[in-house]
Amino acid sequence: MFRIQNNIVTGFFAVVLLTATTAYAAESVDVIKLRMGAGNLVTGKNKSELCQGCHGEKGVSLDEMVPNLSGQYARYIAKELRNFQTGARTHQIMSALAKTINDAELMDISNYFASQKKMQGNGLGDNPVGKKLFLKGDASRKIPACESCHGVNGKGRAPNISNFPVIGGQHKEYLRAQLVNWRSGERSNSPDGMMNKFAHPLTDAEIEALADYLSGL
Repeated sequence: MFRIQNNIVTGFFAVVLLTATTAYAAESVDVIKLRMGAGNLVTGKNKSELCQGCHGEKGVSLDEMVPNLSGQYARYIAKELRNFQTGARTHQIMSALAKTINDAELMDISNYFASQKKMQGNGLGDNPVGKKLFLKGDASRKIPACESCHGVNGKGRAPNISNFPVIGGQHKEYLRAQLVNWRSGERSNSPDGMMNKFAHPLTDAEIEALADYLSGL
């Protein structure tokens, strides 16, 4: 039974690769697998229909306030869903929906979106203020470089650590809203409140610049 299931998953994964764009095909199977978890891709695709109405069939949202999930780390997606379940993070829709998903389904759905083409921006990531904060931070205000945790171009650095998501290519409006929420404390589900500490000194203009820069990567 395990061998049959494994063949089904492997076959599904091969189809995903064959039908992807050139940019996605440039990613090796090993690189893609790094951001995936142990969930079942076939089941995940079916179960993700619950999510697709807002996040898109392949994790590319058409609503600027709804995050892209395409190519996001499976562990990060799973961690956020669990946070919605426990109340560590709240959202009127997500908090309710997350409670309808059991742990196995959560892993399958996270794995499916992680297997997709990594989110891509509009190619306009040239905001100089945002770029400087992302690459260098501001030591005088104890703001580290975003790149140190989120990786080159915000495409992720540590797939096995659930706290550092892919942010390069995420929607501008969503990024802005989350930075504002981190700054105000409305969102506080990062370890030791690190994102609250880093976002607290940011001005509205700097948040706008970061969101602009990151969304273009």
